[in-house]
Amino acid sequence: MPAIRVGVREFREQIARFLESDTPVAVTRRGETLGVYVPTPRRQVKSADLADLKAAADRLAASLADVDEEEMVADFKQLRLRKQEVPLRQRGEKSTSSRK
Repeated sequence: MPAIRVGVREFREQIARFLESDTPVAVTRRGETLGVYVPTPRRQVKSADLADLKAAADRLAASLADVDEEEMVADFKQLRLRKQEVPLRQRGEKSTSSRK
């Protein structure tokens, strides 16, 4: 199968389309070929795989049903602050949370 010839800019702007294609793509700059993208054969998604993914998504949604988003964000922020304080202590500096 012959390769499609595209410039660097077009390849960058339309990379998603080229990644989904089964056709090789020769990437050029000023007419000179810089490289060739050759897609590998893709495994087709089987319906059983799709059913497993849907079941996993349902289990995840059920396990997160009682999670409060605001509480999770607050916990995450506290964790980040604690992780930032550890390197500061190691260098002997004061943490940003104790400064005024």
